Amino acid sequence: MRYFMKAGGAVAVVGLMMAGCSSIGPGSSPAPAPIGASTAPVGGECNAQSAQAAVGKNATAKVVEDARVRSGARLARVLRPGQMITKEFDGQRLNLEVDASGKIIAVRCG
Repeated sequence: MRYFMKAGGAVAVVGLMMAGCSSIGPGSSPAPAPIGASTAPVGGECNAQSAQAAVGKNATAKVVEDARVRSGARLARVLRPGQMITKEFDGQRLNLEVDASGKIIAVRCG
């Protein structure tokens, strides 16, 4: 009986500790994005024409993110020469094709 009481008490304490870990509860809102953070609406349709300015630039994280935001896409991926890729079309994804040196040579959605 004494062991059961100790175990039961431990379960109650753990449960209370976990309840305190909830980051967002009813009536609260998530923290705002950091100043300077660029985000496109979640689930946006990709428009590759808006991201054509990336062609000729090196595919750095900043350039890729800027192209994603400009296109309105939900996500972006860099496609390297000879890389195996999935072929399913995703209208919310921006594809940035790069050459062997990492320079963007084409921008398209899918």
